[in-house]
Amino acid sequence: GRLEAVTQQMGYHPQYLDSFLKTQHYLMHMDGPLPFDCRHYIAIMAAARHQCRYLVNLHVLQFLRAGGDPQWLRGLEFIPPKLRNLNEINKILAHRPWLITKEHIEKLLKISEWSWSLAELVHAVVLLAHCHALASFVFGCGCEQDEGLGGRGSLKPLSLGNQCFCEASAGNSFSQELLRINRKRSLDSCMELDSLRERMQRIHVETEGRDEMRLLQQDREEGEGQGAELGVQGGTEHCSDPSAGLSPLADTDGEVTGATNLACYMQDPDFGYQDFARRDEDQTQVFRVQDYSWEDHGFSLVNRLYSDIGHLLDEKFRMVDGLQSSAMAKRQGCEPSVFKRGIWNYIHCMFGIRYDDYDYAEVNQLLERMLKVYIKTVTCYPEKTNSEMFDRFWKQFKHSEKVHVNLLILEARMQAELLYALQAITQYMI
Repeated sequence: GRLEAVTQQMGYHPQYLDSFLKTQHYLMHMDGPLPFDCRHYIAIMAAARHQCRYLVNLHVLQFLRAGGDPQWLRGLEFIPPKLRNLNEINKILAHRPWLITKEHIEKLLKISEWSWSLAELVHAVVLLAHCHALASFVFGCGCEQDEGLGGRGSLKPLSLGNQCFCEASAGNSFSQELLRINRKRSLDSCMELDSLRERMQRIHVETEGRDEMRLLQQDREEGEGQGAELGVQGGTEHCSDPSAGLSPLADTDGEVTGATNLACYMQDPDFGYQDFARRDEDQTQVFRVQDYSWEDHGFSLVNRLYSDIGHLLDEKFRMVDGLQSSAMAKRQGCEPSVFKRGIWNYIHCMFGIRYDDYDYAEVNQLLERMLKVYIKTVTCYPEKTNSEMFDRFWKQFKHSEKVHVNLLILEARMQAELLYALQAITQYMI
């Protein structure tokens, strides 16, 4: 029933947290084109691209609660081809979204036994972008390190009640009444967790069998070359150890752990971010917001194919833009709106998105080098972020201001991915 690290950090900006939780709840728990277990598995695939155990473990638990097949947790080789086919755009959106084309969309939508509908694909794309961006926030604010190291001093507890991240997302209003309800839910979830752990352990035994586990142990003792190595089937790397990446189990502290080998949830693990400036000029061009924007194009498309999600996303984008940052901007010697736009446009620039009405010389004037290094790391390869970066960079910022910058990173990155994906879908439809 403890307060999860993500909710704790976002709690420095309660209005944004309210908007985020509504979107999270709608994506994962409300009516939509995708089955509930598939939603959580897509989230696992997205988080695994950035080696984000915090989110992977969270959605492994929710996947099982939604009645998901435990076999799927053994890796991509064990999921339906329809879901596995999503892996390519998951990889591209996570690292180089400018590479996505209408051909990628057409391949998923082509008529076959495993084809996606447009509505399903839009739901999946929003989920992927949401989880990629959330992984940036998790690493950027140190939530990943907190899970592994038992917390660190820079994280300050807030009086938001005993909500966990999953339970908090079940609400649509961040009111005091909701907090009282969620405190009770959190206590209930603790009791549910005990039975869930028993179920997962039972599944583990029933799936693999004691005899097979004994054989695996003998193989390990006889040598690494006799069955304890990684296998490759059909071009997909997966874990040959049937217990690796399977159901999470309770550790000695009573916490849920699991997803020991995230490699089984992704293909082509070496594919990562590459500076847009080094792209092949013949392969892609700069994305000009004047030609395709969220306000004029993306919003209407996503809202038409996945009802109401456009309004929730738009509210979240506007909410982060409206957060107070006067002290933060004053230290940089500029107006709050100018400072926030500089961060937003710098993030979009790294993904090849340009605004014709913006003078990019402002970025170097507004953002000191160490801040730019931090923003680029958290945005493009968040798994390389460490706690020292958060604690030692830009010391003049307050903790809440650092969280604000990470919220800007989250939303700017998510919008960038959505713009590329929705433009490709639009081009396919045309």
